[in-house]
Parts: sequence; structure tokens; C-alpha cells
Amino acid sequence: MTSTRTIQLDPTKRILFLTKDLDLVAKQIRGELDLRMEDLSVDDLLDDINTDVMTPAWVCFDHRPEDIALNAYAGLMKDGQRVIPERGLMDGNFEAIVSGYRKGTGSSRETAPQCERWCGIRYVFAASFAPIHERNNLNLGQILGDHEQLRRLQAGEALSIDEFTAPYDPVTRVMIEMGGLFPFAKALAEGEVKVPRPDTPARPMTIAEKIIASHLVGGPSPVKPGDAVMVKVDGGYSHEFTTAQVHYFLQQEYGKGYTLPDPSKFAVFEDHLLYADGVKKMMPFAAKIGTLRAMQTEFMRHTGVRDYQARDGISPGICHEVARRDFIDPGDFIQATDSHTCMGGGNDALAYGVGATEYASLIASGSTFVNVPESVRFELVGDLRPGVTAKDVMLFILERYARHEVTLDRVMEFGGPGLAAMSLDERATLANMATECTAKAGICEGDGALVDWIVANRPGETRSRDELLAKLVAPDAGATYDGGVHVIDLDTLRPMVAHPGDPDRGVPSDPTNGALIADIGEVPIDIAYGGSCTAGKVDDFEMYARVCAEAVAAGRKVADGVDFYIQFGSEATARVAKVRGWLEVFEKVGARIIDPGCGACIGCGPGVSETPDQVTVSAINRNFQGRSGPGKLYLASPLTVAASAIAGRIVAYEAGMFAREAAPAR
Repeated sequence: MTSTRTIQLDPTKRILFLTKDLDLVAKQIRGELDLRMEDLSVDDLLDDINTDVMTPAWVCFDHRPEDIALNAYAGLMKDGQRVIPERGLMDGNFEAIVSGYRKGTGSSRETAPQCERWCGIRYVFAASFAPIHERNNLNLGQILGDHEQLRRLQAGEALSIDEFTAPYDPVTRVMIEMGGLFPFAKALAEGEVKVPRPDTPARPMTIAEKIIASHLVGGPSPVKPGDAVMVKVDGGYSHEFTTAQVHYFLQQEYGKGYTLPDPSKFAVFEDHLLYADGVKKMMPFAAKIGTLRAMQTEFMRHTGVRDYQARDGISPGICHEVARRDFIDPGDFIQATDSHTCMGGGNDALAYGVGATEYASLIASGSTFVNVPESVRFELVGDLRPGVTAKDVMLFILERYARHEVTLDRVMEFGGPGLAAMSLDERATLANMATECTAKAGICEGDGALVDWIVANRPGETRSRDELLAKLVAPDAGATYDGGVHVIDLDTLRPMVAHPGDPDRGVPSDPTNGALIADIGEVPIDIAYGGSCTAGKVDDFEMYARVCAEAVAAGRKVADGVDFYIQFGSEATARVAKVRGWLEVFEKVGARIIDPGCGACIGCGPGVSETPDQVTVSAINRNFQGRSGPGKLYLASPLTVAASAIAGRIVAYEAGMFAREAAPAR
């Protein structure tokens, strides 16, 4: 269907170009400069603008978009100062914003596009978009375009809206025309629009395609990438950073007495902000944090969703870790308001994060719109060397494939004998960090080991092993992988460390220089942090304990001047650590143990840096500037983090390393 609607720039409005030269950004904000796309190249524009930059954690303590917009781009810094001050974007009379590649990487927080929309931004131009962020923009009714379209618009040309909607499926085009997801969902419920059933003939399908095909509203049917379909949701969750917005949006759209058709399928978690009150820079926001907690409790009581909130100040655990243990099954389709929802893919499920608008809509209806994504397969062969972990595998994939957009907006499918040899916790790490690859999701082939793990971790499980085995989803022979099939020989990998600023800037350890990391050299550290959904699982704690036990045996402790924090991902992991005696080992070495929660990973707990000159080595999943404090943060595996804490500098772990070397001088 062709639209008669056209897009034309308002001559009384301005365009903000987010350039690599931040002084030019500041001049535009102050009204001293206006730029034109014809005078710039894509190389002049900022790439990888992440959602933490657009709305840092403290900005997200407001749940009303109009309040969030006051501090749009509060994380864009130069020399420790904000480039865009409070109200800077709101008062700049801008209608469009422009950046380079991969706009909106990182967290799925919908506050990022909200901060632009509620500042008057109607059009967003970029060379490419991170998939969740792109969807959040569309859900809010934003018009997305490329740089050539902007050149034509600035030349005074009026462009048909069809040019902007052409890259999308027919349903998304209608949604854009209607002004966003909520108007579209209302029209869908009232029968004014319909999502057609796919007419794709039978074909070999990937794991993700098979899961979507089995969940279609109206019954199973083959699908292919690009098909626009309505899909039934098996479950989902939100946390105290996002639940307030979900509740607020549902009240705005459906009234204060709204109800959910099946609340038992959904849950709320208290995991992100438990320790924020103790972080110096977060203390001024205690009242807002209290409001978020109170609104989540109100939402839980109003709707009857499952309650995973803290008891006596202790959280059951990080949502992604608890969800995979408690209720994500093979073949499930899971949606939640956090970008690391994809961790559920370790259970042979399709799971990915969505914004608060999309989540509110899907829990109100029990189904959601999906554009069937492409897939890319990673065939893992061989065995990991001692000292090499799944985290190193992902840092390798980030550097080798993700930074070249091989994984962009695709489902990363993991399989092969190398995967089968990995534990379920390590498989979860692979799936978890798909979001760092700007992928749609990560998903691991299931097997008997997965079924045994599910049974072992769910004491009340009533289904037989055969019933669970029947739920496993494997790809069809001959399935199409638009991103290719990439064979990774695990035997060739070495421990990896990612430079501060971006998880895709990884380098391996140097085989000619022992534990030293190539290209990094001698890097003394101030903080070592082990935890988060990525690295707070049982297997991760076994790694921390292994290194610490070797240190104790060699008469070593955490290096002078280093703070070593280890934070549980769940109460279940804490119980295992206690039973296996790991707590005593951590105490002897001088590590600080923290109860379950996200903590320093989102800058809201012990382990955050406090000054720009501090250096952290961390096992979390992303290291964008400012996410975990103002210091420099290197990403590494649990083994590397623990070994570095003892050595006082960044080193890769090798068995017996502490018995061979003296304690470092600092």
C-alpha cells in the first residue's frame, strides 16, 4: 500500500549532529552552530552511542518520559563535564538527531529514545541502529532514516513516508503510519487492522525460526526471515528499573483498573537497585529509587504477577539467572524489559529484551508482533584450553565478528561438539552476551545435559525427563543462515581482555609472555569485580574459588591497594558457595562478598570506580564509559579477574601461577 503522506523538515526547527568532535556538539546545543549533512561524512559522526550515554542509570530513576527528557544525553561527557546540560536538548528547538553506526547499543532501556522524543525529536538518522533500540524508536512513533535521506531533506525536498518505511515489513509500516505501538495495538484489538498469517511454504528452519513458527497466533506454520507475525508469549518479567514505567503506561492506555489475561506467566524482580543507596553518587536519588520500588510492589499486587522482590533486603537473584533456573523451558518464547533477557537462550529458548512500551502491550494481550529475524550460526569444535572460558569465547566473537556487524540484529545460534562439552552455566554466558554483539538474541542447542540441569535446579519439577527432552528444539538440516556458519576451534583460543570503552575491543593473552595480556602490558588495577548475570553463576564462583584457593595455598592474598568484590548472581549460587566452603576461601584471601544483585554492573553497588584514574578489571558483560563509574574498566573472564586481584595487575590465570611468583610491589 502506497501512502500519500510526505516528510519535510520544518524550517523553523534545527537538527543536532552528534559528531566525534564533541566541541561541535556543544556549540550546536548553545545555538552557536548549525551543520548540514552535505558537509559531513559518516566518519565525522559518533558511532556506537550506547543507551547508558543517552540516559545513565540515575536518569532512569524518573519513570515519566517528560522528566527523563530533561537530562537527555547526560552521559555524553568531555573532560568530566556534560556536553549536553540539563534541558540542553529540550530547549534547543531540534526536530532531528544524527549519528553514525550502531546507534543505541547496550541496554534495552526505552528511556533512551524517550529522552529524544519528549525533547521534540521526530526524526532519527543513523548509518545503522542496534536492533532493540531501533524497535523502541519505532514503538514510540519515531521516523528513522539514513544520511542520504537527510541530505535530500536539508536540500528542501519532500520525501514520501514510504521511503522511510520501505525497509520494514508491512505490519511495521502500518504501525509507523499510525504513530507507534499503542495506537496500533488498540486498532488491532478493535479489528481495524490485521496481521496476516505467513504464506511461507515448508522449509528447513533454524532454532529461532522453529520456535516462532510453533508460537504463531492461530496455530503453527512455517516462517522465514522478514515474515511479520503475531506470536504467543510463554512468559516474561520486569525489574524495579522498568516496572514503574510499565505500570504507568498501562494505566495511561487502559485505565487504573486494567487487568492482565494471564499474570501467572509474568514476574517482577528486585535486583538492580538494592545497593544503589550505598553508592555515593546515587545517594541524592534515594527518594526516586524508593518510588520505583513502591510502584513495582503496587504493580505486583494490582496484577498478581509472580513476586521475586527482596525479602529482608536480600534479593532472590538477578532476573536473568533466576528465570533460567526457575521457569524458562526449551522451546519457550520469552520477553522481558532488559537487554540480557537473551541469557534464557542458554536453555534452548528464544528470549530477548524489549522496551517498556512493548512489554506493557504484550502482557496486556498475551501476544506480540515479531518480524522473524535472520540467524548466524557459530559451530564450536574442539575443547577449551585450561584457563579459557565461555567469556573469552564471547570476547573473541565480539572482536572478530560483532564489530564487523556479522551479528547485527541476527539470532546467534550456538552448536557443535564444543558447545556440548560446555556446562549449562557456560552456555548461558554465550547467550547472555549476544546483546553485546548487537544481536537479536543468542540461543544454544539443547541436549540431555540441559534437561538434567533443569530437573536438578527445580525441586518441584513434575514433568518427566522424556517430557522435557521432547521440548528440545534443534535446527533443521539445510537451514539457511543469512549471517553464515562460522566454525570456531576452541583449542586455538586464549584468555581475552577487552579495552575500556567497548566490549568488542578484545585482545588475547600473549603465549610468548606467560600470563601477560598482549597489547595491554603492565596494567596495575585498583578494583577487581566478579559478579553480574554474566559472571555470578555457580561455575563462575567455582572459578573465583579455584584461583583464591591456589592463592591461599601459596600464602598470597588480594594485592595491596586492590579491592576485590565478588557478588552472587542468585541465592541458589550463594547456597552452593556456602556448602562447598568457598566463602571461607574468599575470606582468607581478602575478597569482599556481596549478596545477590546487579550492583556495580550498572553503577549501582559496591565495586564502582569513584575517580577517572581508577582502573577496574571486571567480569561483567559491558564496559561502556561511565557504566560502572568514571574509571577505566577492562572486561575479562572470572579466572582473569580473580588472578588479577591477587597479582595486582591484569594477568591471565595459569594453574600454579602464584606458587611461582612473588607478591607484587605496588
